[in-house]
Amino acid sequence: MNQEKPAPERKGGKGKYELDERLKAYQGVWVFIEHERDEVHPVSWELLGEGRKLADQLGVSLSGVVLGAPDLATRQFCEQAFHHGADTCYLMADPTLSAYRNQPFTKGLTDLVNRYQPEILLLGATAQGRDLAGSVATTLRTGLTADCTALTIDMENRSMAASRPTFGGSLLCTILTLNYRPQMATVRPRVMAMPEPDRSRHGKIIEHPLCLVESDIITKVLEYIPDNQQDKPQLPFADIIVAGGRGMKRAENFQLIWDLAMVLGAEVGATRPVVQANWVQAERQVGQSGKTVRPKLYIAAGISGAIQHRVGMADSDVIIAINSDPNAPIFDFASYGIVGNAMTILPALTEAFRQQLATMRMAS
Repeated sequence: MNQEKPAPERKGGKGKYELDERLKAYQGVWVFIEHERDEVHPVSWELLGEGRKLADQLGVSLSGVVLGAPDLATRQFCEQAFHHGADTCYLMADPTLSAYRNQPFTKGLTDLVNRYQPEILLLGATAQGRDLAGSVATTLRTGLTADCTALTIDMENRSMAASRPTFGGSLLCTILTLNYRPQMATVRPRVMAMPEPDRSRHGKIIEHPLCLVESDIITKVLEYIPDNQQDKPQLPFADIIVAGGRGMKRAENFQLIWDLAMVLGAEVGATRPVVQANWVQAERQVGQSGKTVRPKLYIAAGISGAIQHRVGMADSDVIIAINSDPNAPIFDFASYGIVGNAMTILPALTEAFRQQLATMRMAS
């Protein structure tokens, strides 16, 4: 049963907080391992990589949390969590957890938190993760910072500092959940780097019962209908993206972006103004209110580099910026910059890549 938590007490100077004694028992960093149809969502491994850093800063253990059906696949998710950095994995296996439903998953996760008391709980900012995180935070009466782009530890009070864009992406704010535990956050896929799995790592599995029967659950799974995404953009998982902004001037000029992307086998991205102008579909928007991407190569043509777009693509391995304005903000963080007219440069790049790729194919 949850109890009201006391208001934070200031100790010493401004901004100094002393954690309530009862909450000092909360230790460790947890990552919820999201899975569906026997496949783990990649954001869970990304969060384990980030969670490893937080746990090391705090000097505590890192744990994965797996809820699912009582079968071999569910248990194997724990082993995969160890490979991606977890020391321990909390496993709740029950037939009622075979498919995601808010009620049993919320009860399962809150029961685990109340029993084992982690100080930090991270979930992916996916459809499932957002639904579950809000319910769990409300049930536990703790804080939740959504859609974070950076996580670190304020060692002065052992609080997680969670940064996220605000005011439409024009500012970055850092939020601390001081006198409440666990500290919760959701992070979008591809925001954090994917850790290299170490298959020599193993850990301890701690099993816990759900204590809920099917008749107690108000929702029922009648049928699984997969969402066919084959014809939709898959920007978060693309290795190469060619993106255009309003510097492309007119909708017909955006064909130059498509031409280069076709030669490179790349996905096409865009900024918010381009999407609002109906030059491309909304699924191709990169940025704070669109997709977060981490490709090996990001070519930005006619994009100024405002913070709203930057937060969605700044972690690309290589960024090539094409802009006629030498003072465009994108040049401040691009790997390579080309100052010039995108309508002239893009066709030249497309032809150069076409010839180079044709030569490489002939040579092989």
